[in-house]
Amino acid sequence: MSSKNLERRIVPIFLCLLIGASVNAAEVTWKSANEISQEALERADLKGPGPRDATGYLPEKKYPFTSPLNAEEIGYRLMNFNHVASWAHMLADCYGSVTKEGYLTEGITLGMIDNVGSEGGPEARIYGSPGDVFQRWNYYYTYPPKSEGEQQVWHLRRTGRDEPTKLDFFVYSPSLRRVRRQPPPRRDAQFPNSVQTFDDIVGLEAWEFEWTLIGSDILYSTVRFPSNRPMLTLARAGGRFYEQEASKIRMMGDDYPHYRKDDGIDTFVVTAVPRGDWLPKYRIGRVVYWVDQHYFFPLRIETYDREGELLAIQVRMGERQNPNLPDGHGYTNPHSAYWDVRLDLVTYSAHDSMALAEWTKEEKETLFNPDFMRRRWNRNNAKSQVLIRDPKKFHLRPEILEGRFPTYRSINLSPEVLARVNAQNAAGRLVFAGEKLE
Repeated sequence: MSSKNLERRIVPIFLCLLIGASVNAAEVTWKSANEISQEALERADLKGPGPRDATGYLPEKKYPFTSPLNAEEIGYRLMNFNHVASWAHMLADCYGSVTKEGYLTEGITLGMIDNVGSEGGPEARIYGSPGDVFQRWNYYYTYPPKSEGEQQVWHLRRTGRDEPTKLDFFVYSPSLRRVRRQPPPRRDAQFPNSVQTFDDIVGLEAWEFEWTLIGSDILYSTVRFPSNRPMLTLARAGGRFYEQEASKIRMMGDDYPHYRKDDGIDTFVVTAVPRGDWLPKYRIGRVVYWVDQHYFFPLRIETYDREGELLAIQVRMGERQNPNLPDGHGYTNPHSAYWDVRLDLVTYSAHDSMALAEWTKEEKETLFNPDFMRRRWNRNNAKSQVLIRDPKKFHLRPEILEGRFPTYRSINLSPEVLARVNAQNAAGRLVFAGEKLE
């Protein structure tokens, strides 16, 4: 047996020893598809995709569908819950990454979002003609100081077999004083100094994947704040700051009506596998979602390579921030954390000071036009104090959830990474390579 194969056999055992007792010794919260409760099956259908519409690939049933939803329909519901909310708004988008050695980088962009074709939701994205723009973004960089005044405009397009372009991407550099059109990033590639990929930001097109409901699970935590950062300074719409105890931020916010008595959330677990005829060169082989059972909001997302090995884990918190949309549709993610398990790189994102927007016709024509960036006008005056600044106060690496759905989840982490995970869990904060705890 090769040393590589031997290591792959040893590490999963080492994982159980380092992180906790085996799944048999702990409470089993997950169930395979054939064990899902009858109550849950009132909301989820184990049957495969139903009839197609005139396109030949979209469901004949119309979004947002009626219960129970099959796995494919859940995939379409997920298109409402991308990294950027599916309605017109402004926000301070704060982000940062920390390496395994503790090197921290952070930034803030002030965003303006225009949802084209509807007041909120993914209908224009699903039912628009291939090539149509369904959302437009304008981002103005305010931090770090070296990036002050840099701008980006994104035009997101509805894909089709003959229209594979998903993004028109424009940037403005103050030093060059020019707007340049950029080639769109590879959808499955990470951004520089980040775990996030382009598809992590804009979400998947459900018709490009095959969907399977593999079971149910109970989640008790997603984004985890360190013990040495007990308070966060956040901003409401309009710029008013307030202090928030990190331990009291709930997974789906205070308004979510479907918490269990023990404060857990019941989830369905679905997988998305890229279709070869749509994404022949896609380097991600499988995406696994944990979605709440009532609104289908994604609380946890794992990506695997074509060999079935874990690449990254994304965890999210949800919050209802658009009360104008129907029940369950006005949720978005104010806090997210991402972990590249191979590089041991952790990224966070915080959407602060979010405010609903009603753009006039003139504003839509002006603010989201790439030429607007030449004026260097920042129309969004949102403020934020959510930057971390100290790598030891960074978000914890997400939980591994070892032992769950082993047929679909192959988790083979290096002993070095596992040792840091174990040390992190004991210390209540990130532990970095070479660090000696007192």
